[in-house]
Amino acid sequence: MTRFVQLHFLTVYPPSNPNRDDLGRPKTAIYGGVPRLRLSSQSLKRAARMSDAMREGLKGHLGERTQRIGDEVRSRLLERGASEKEASTIARDIADIFGKVDEAAIKKDPPHVRIRQLAFVSPEERRMAFEWADRMLAGEKKPDEIKHLVLRTADGAVDVAMFGRMLADDAEFNREAAVQVSHAITTHKAVVEDDYYTAVDDLKRPAEDMGAGFVGEAGFGSGVYYLYVCIDTDLLVCNLNLDGDRALARRAVEAVVEAFATATPSGKRNSYNHHARAGYIRAEAGDVQPRSLAGAFLLPVTGDDLMAASVDALETMAGQFDRAYGPQADACEVMNVGTGAGTLHAVKSFVAGQIADA
Repeated sequence: MTRFVQLHFLTVYPPSNPNRDDLGRPKTAIYGGVPRLRLSSQSLKRAARMSDAMREGLKGHLGERTQRIGDEVRSRLLERGASEKEASTIARDIADIFGKVDEAAIKKDPPHVRIRQLAFVSPEERRMAFEWADRMLAGEKKPDEIKHLVLRTADGAVDVAMFGRMLADDAEFNREAAVQVSHAITTHKAVVEDDYYTAVDDLKRPAEDMGAGFVGEAGFGSGVYYLYVCIDTDLLVCNLNLDGDRALARRAVEAVVEAFATATPSGKRNSYNHHARAGYIRAEAGDVQPRSLAGAFLLPVTGDDLMAASVDALETMAGQFDRAYGPQADACEVMNVGTGAGTLHAVKSFVAGQIADA
């Protein structure tokens, strides 16, 4: 049976706006009939992918989400002496492997060889795309099966293996996400507040009017956020390598724990300096169907210590599920900064230990 690792994080964010809506204000949700602040799953995964935990810990095993693989091929061919026409034609053939080409971009001056959607490209696929571009420049005809020669279903790209991808025109090369990430919401009622601010013109003379050089308004919020992450370890191993690269999978899950514990979405970071870290992590492992503990906060927590109240509510809900359905995990490791229990290192070791050698 599939073995799941479930991660529950509680993180305090100070006044900040790390993930904005279309109006530039913090994202929100109504949960339990009251307003909450929210961080989108997409913003959290992006923060994790860009974190030092992943960029350094998994160097050489990370893909790129881009529309510009064709532009990179074109630039490479021009450097190798190709004509503009040759470079653009070959780049278009290569870009077409990953998605529909943006015809409007090609007609610009200078032309851009881009696809219409973002494609998750693994390091091996990038290498093969460049190799075939070079071969086509040398006179080799583009093979009819070039997509099968470039695209991969498993090749060691950890972030692609974790978060999956969809290639609309080539579903056989889609990858189902092995790591599912919830939207994070505050465990308590929280509303967006307004920040009225002004900027002063340093060169304005005292004799002039005393008005500000600029007046603006921005939204912000704060609170304790609950985040739930579920890892399908069997699928992760399969997505990484058809033969099962378990050593890389262990490095991957350790990076996941550290990334989601320490990385934050980057919106308005310079304005609010929200370098937050998880104050509580609950890691669970077992074969039972995963379950979120978000229900712990359907009734918003209250009190003078919202973090402690959130921990109590989460652990109470976990116990209630165990009593109702039977044990929901074979083993559990907890880090609680407030009580001094556990460490991040211990949680990472526990999670990595769930991926046993074949």
